[in-house]
Amino acid sequence: MQVLFPAGDVARQQAHLLAISTLLMLLIIIPVMVLIVLFAWRYRHNNDAATYRPDWDHSTVLELVIWSAPLLIIIALGALTWISTHTLDPYRRLGRIAPGKAVPANSKPLEIDVVALDWKWLFIYPEQGIATVNALALPVDREVQFRLTASSVMNSFYVPSLAGQVYAMPGMQTQLHAVLNKTGRFEGISANYSGAGFSGMHFQVAGMSEADFGAWIAKTKAAGGALDTPAYLSLAKPSEDAPMMRWASVDPTLFNRVVNRCETPGTPCMIDVMRKDMDDKDMPGMPMGHHLPANDTPPTSPPGALMRSPSELGNSARPATQPDNAPAMPHSHS
Repeated sequence: MQVLFPAGDVARQQAHLLAISTLLMLLIIIPVMVLIVLFAWRYRHNNDAATYRPDWDHSTVLELVIWSAPLLIIIALGALTWISTHTLDPYRRLGRIAPGKAVPANSKPLEIDVVALDWKWLFIYPEQGIATVNALALPVDREVQFRLTASSVMNSFYVPSLAGQVYAMPGMQTQLHAVLNKTGRFEGISANYSGAGFSGMHFQVAGMSEADFGAWIAKTKAAGGALDTPAYLSLAKPSEDAPMMRWASVDPTLFNRVVNRCETPGTPCMIDVMRKDMDDKDMPGMPMGHHLPANDTPPTSPPGALMRSPSELGNSARPATQPDNAPAMPHSHS
């Protein structure tokens, strides 16, 4: 029911897409099911009134119906899917926050960083400087931009009332833009199996007014505690059915270090390793990423035969005699 009657505009558009697609497919399914019953009844064994035409093999009208109806439905589904795929792209900013209600000009979405841990969800509010586990609060009628990653294995972030599912993967960052239009409490889950504690990866989503959201931020800050590197490394250890937790402050570099797999002190970040590899000059015979000092010149070798002038052909250095164990090479003529 949350999928068919969601509380967010993005999920509502997805529900409409699902309903329209189902109705279009029923235009074929229902007539086929009716005709199955009709043919079984009309051409039953004891119906002597039915016309018997054993040599019948073609009907232009029937062929047109059989081919044109599915073709038109496929064209309609294709157009609908193409338009919706671009309109509801999770990486794309919203064009509206509700039917007939555009996103306010110069508005900035609420940013939330999401980390899928084993087996719990970490939510970081970078602008507010707070963090929670298994508790997500959203102001209604305000665009939200999620940035998602995972600590160890792939997961799927899914709030049926908010929008479709988006994967959270280690070493990568995905995005989701969505909006919640109703106050209340909604369910969030992991939609991708990730191990023993997967069944307990649930979190509560609270839709609030702007005033209530501000009060929730203040309450979280009053709870105290700091989510720094040691606290995160302790939190990231596998645990099942984790309770809701709050932190009044959070290391501003934490999310980017989780994405780059360098949350542990002393571990090089992936972005730095990749930048160094791109800056390094890879030389023949040297390992990948080997850096060549600026005052060194690469070793040179004679150009291949295809790169030489005709007068140079045949002048390659070669042994005067073949090794004793080398087989004699047959002569060939072209």
